[in-house]
Amino acid sequence: MDVTVVGAGPVGLVLAAELALAGATVQVLERRAEPDEAMKAQSINMPTAEALDRRGLLPAAEKVQREILERMGSFARMVGDRTPGEGRRAPDSRFTGHFAGMILDADLVDWSDPDFAAHTATDGARMVPQRELEALLAEHVARLGVPVRRGVEVTALEDTGDGVLVGTTAGPVRTGWLVGCDGGHSAVRRLAGIDFPGTDPELTGYQAVVDIADPEKLANGWVWSPEGVYRCGPQPGRVATMEFDGPPADLPHARLRSRGGTPMAPVTLQELQTSLRRVSGTDVTLTALRATPTRWTDNTRQAAAYRSGRVLLAGDAAHVHPPFGGQGLNLGVGDAMNLGWKLGAVIAGWASEGLLDTYDAERRPLGVWVLDWTRAQIGVLRGDAKSAALREVVADLLSTRAGTTYAVKKISGVTQRVDLPGDHPLVGRFVPDLWLRDGSRLVDHGHGGGFLLLDRTPDGAFARLAAAWAGRVSSVTDDHATPTGVLVRPDGVVVWASDTADATGIATVTGLEAALLRWAGAPSASPEHEPVG
Repeated sequence: MDVTVVGAGPVGLVLAAELALAGATVQVLERRAEPDEAMKAQSINMPTAEALDRRGLLPAAEKVQREILERMGSFARMVGDRTPGEGRRAPDSRFTGHFAGMILDADLVDWSDPDFAAHTATDGARMVPQRELEALLAEHVARLGVPVRRGVEVTALEDTGDGVLVGTTAGPVRTGWLVGCDGGHSAVRRLAGIDFPGTDPELTGYQAVVDIADPEKLANGWVWSPEGVYRCGPQPGRVATMEFDGPPADLPHARLRSRGGTPMAPVTLQELQTSLRRVSGTDVTLTALRATPTRWTDNTRQAAAYRSGRVLLAGDAAHVHPPFGGQGLNLGVGDAMNLGWKLGAVIAGWASEGLLDTYDAERRPLGVWVLDWTRAQIGVLRGDAKSAALREVVADLLSTRAGTTYAVKKISGVTQRVDLPGDHPLVGRFVPDLWLRDGSRLVDHGHGGGFLLLDRTPDGAFARLAAAWAGRVSSVTDDHATPTGVLVRPDGVVVWASDTADATGIATVTGLEAALLRWAGAPSASPEHEPVG
């Protein structure tokens, strides 16, 4: 087995799929006997939606969003006559989100901003909750023939230099590479001896979907009180609370979990009702749980290294933080997309292990940003007078067109980039919606993975050069327009682009060839022509 992925959440499933598309043999081990039904992230950002799009999964994601909007519309109609503010409005399919509980008004966003305008094809696939995403991805890996072994827990590991010996509750496993996608209490991270520095938790949060006997006692939206914060909606029965009086009483069990102990006790209906009553100041009564509730804290940490020899980390195993806006899910999927093709390339033999060094280098800065973005929201959310004053300042900024546009651009991921060499503004960014003369988009031609090269030169000069990388690079020719050439990695990152109409220019061709050599390895065949110069 080339790779063993530990964890069958969205991150592990995306990684397993990318490895399979790259030709590696891969299996997934999952401690849970059944998929996790706990309520987690409720949406995905632009890079995640576009990752699904690149693999042909956009129609399935769009179907999920349509169903979610239908349920939200029913809830909005149910509460609209009694609740001011957002409850009176029909749900908006445009991705906005919130910052520290302050809803970002879609009407204030400058949707004509070039960063938004370049990424609109996936607008109908952003409201995809984590549970539905996991089910969608499980079908994807099944089609690719990837086995998912449930009820198997990792208990030991040994990096032998040429592989990893993994001890599990189902017996020993020998694998070439081991990737921990097993969450914040990662057994893989602990067993590999990778440090997990960060800041300790100060609050306890809950979220769940419930039946409420007297919903008129709760306001729709985010509400602050001296005891904390709560939210009701926008989905029917969805409630969330935050209390700033310290972490859960059984947090030590969570720490034991990271050393092989037992996890925190499940959230009960009574525990959730007690928190909601305390924060809301009402005697609201909850009658049933309709989804597995979650308990969380603001524990914020990042692994000291994303790789140790033949052991790697992705997703929450590499970084944890408060779950605001589903940033953890999206950050983890980005990790998997970045790592999948690189590890696949090393296994296929056309890239050296040095390529794996770019995984940590490219993903760590984004992880740092997400950790700080969520820490900032904790500072604004607290119920003390200083945080309340800060909240007023931030709310004032978010009431402006510029402020809301800035926040939504950050949350949606349209400004994400990798620090890569190159002067073209597309380099380092996720490939935009590039429509072709036949009505398709560039990404429609890459559902099987691999590099994509868009060639809009009159004589197909870029495609002829890339022919030497046959099997790794798929060239797509189109009518002349700008950009005239774009080279996209399997994870959607642009590594070379040109607006030059004259494709015989030395600098242009040399730049493409350098990018191909840097990212797609040595040529696998002789080019049809010699590069100019």
